[in-house]
Amino acid sequence: MTEVIDLFEKLNIERTPLGKYANRLHEYIAFPKLTGELGPHMYFKGKKMLNWSLNNYLGLANHPEVRKIDAEAAAKWGMAYPMGARMMSGNTDMHDLLEARLSSFVKKPDTVLLNYGYQGIISAIDSLLDRKDVVVYDEQSHACIIDALRMHLGKRYVFKHNDIESCEKQLQRATKMAQESGGGILVITEGVFGMSGVMGNLKEIIALKQKYNFRLLVDDAHGFGTMGKTGAGTGEEQGVQEGIDVYFSTFAKSMATIGAFVSSTKEVCMYLRYNMRSQIFAKSLPMPIVEGALKRLELLQTCPELREKLWQITHALQNGLRERGFNIGKTQSPVTPVFLNGTDGEAAQLVFDLRENYHIFCSVVVYPVVPKDVIMLRIIPTAAHSLEDVQRTLDAFSEIAQKLKTGYYNPEVPVMTQA
Repeated sequence: MTEVIDLFEKLNIERTPLGKYANRLHEYIAFPKLTGELGPHMYFKGKKMLNWSLNNYLGLANHPEVRKIDAEAAAKWGMAYPMGARMMSGNTDMHDLLEARLSSFVKKPDTVLLNYGYQGIISAIDSLLDRKDVVVYDEQSHACIIDALRMHLGKRYVFKHNDIESCEKQLQRATKMAQESGGGILVITEGVFGMSGVMGNLKEIIALKQKYNFRLLVDDAHGFGTMGKTGAGTGEEQGVQEGIDVYFSTFAKSMATIGAFVSSTKEVCMYLRYNMRSQIFAKSLPMPIVEGALKRLELLQTCPELREKLWQITHALQNGLRERGFNIGKTQSPVTPVFLNGTDGEAAQLVFDLRENYHIFCSVVVYPVVPKDVIMLRIIPTAAHSLEDVQRTLDAFSEIAQKLKTGYYNPEVPVMTQA
């Protein structure tokens, strides 16, 4: 008989793809601590950095009107009110008002507030599906979607990233399976993919509704507030908002706060209110967050100059990188990946040089998120950045790229010792 092991024996962080870096890179590349006022210039380990690592697209995190309403609401309500889940004792007119205004903005009949984006979309997907239903989803869907589908007891089929032929092939399989099981089909994709910056092929997926019977859920966390004529998202950008059956976004990007929402028909939203376990059994969003979200949404709608500034910075940065020969993929959004060839060791040295000597802070992504021997530097432009910030970054990136090419970042040297 096999001996029962101690549960903790298998919790060796070195066994995980990211955990193997924990001892060397903790609080430097992984779990870094940025201090100072939120914005494009912050402090890291005592040094002032040009920061490209905040999803603060419209610069609302430190907007004076936002700071004012946040402070006033916190003083008025405290962080406890309302107590309890919305279903039991935590509902208010302000929560209803925020839902109504979000519905109007994204042009959907109804909206349900969510406490958090990650757990909210997991719970929404879980609630919409039963074991008879079939899911078809993009292979590069966010981790929250993948985790939701791990809970799904029915069949699921993945299609190649943004590949409509692959999507249709999986829809054919899903249709056959749903006919056998007596269930429905849910297609899931993203408005803007957060690593590549590429938009999902919403228009082409929606066109497939003419041939197949399915509903479409779009995670538009990076599109809400940034894409479309009014900032209403990727569906607006592509002129297909009506074809999106379930629209999801988080407040953690353009709105620069906590929370999220899902919008759909009144019937679907009412169903979700009574079936999303993550909301039924969780405390309602505190009133200061709700009031703050209302102000942020107001500014998002009434200050188009914020979105215009975001795109001015985005275009200057991305055009400058392309002109200097950098590979930034096929991004169609402010998300700006910069792909370089190099090992994990070289990546660590490069980031150390970038932060310690150039005082530029951006996120670095290595295998298994990207292929082996690929380094991805992820830059997030915001409306709070300046053209001077862009020029400084372009010059620094040209220098570090040349250093990488000539072997300056010696992967054999222990991490973070080479200057």
